[in-house]
Amino acid sequence: MSKKELNVSALQNGTVIDHIAQGQVERVLYILNLPNYDDQIYLGANLDSKKYGKKGIIKVSNKFFEPEEVNKIALVSPTASIIEIRDYDVIKKGNVQISDEIKGFVKCVNPNCITNHENVPTWFDVTDKKEIVLKCRYCEKNTAKANIEFI
Repeated sequence: MSKKELNVSALQNGTVIDHIAQGQVERVLYILNLPNYDDQIYLGANLDSKKYGKKGIIKVSNKFFEPEEVNKIALVSPTASIIEIRDYDVIKKGNVQISDEIKGFVKCVNPNCITNHENVPTWFDVTDKKEIVLKCRYCEKNTAKANIEFI
């Protein structure tokens, strides 16, 4: 190992979230409720990336994410990739994809929306996958990426 490399233990089983957008590692950590996770978590932020300039990475031992959790990652960092590892071998690798619709885990920004007053799950259409804009199915209010709040 050269003096410029950091040696981090390989995962026997778990998931690596790589290519997290710069400045989003902490947000990804919290939307996945990882501060309350009891197993090993490795974090890297502001790491050099040939493709993105800077990136973040999170390695989580013995955890595999559900589709809803991957959707949350995609909304926060559309450049992220998910790598699943079992017995030290990569079994699945792919980029996150933003779904066409988001149900139940993003709050509507409209304080008058029925989802903010009744026991009605939120439901959005993704109208812009590049800039990430969500349109509420109930009140038709748009929510921009910067205003996304997870429930």
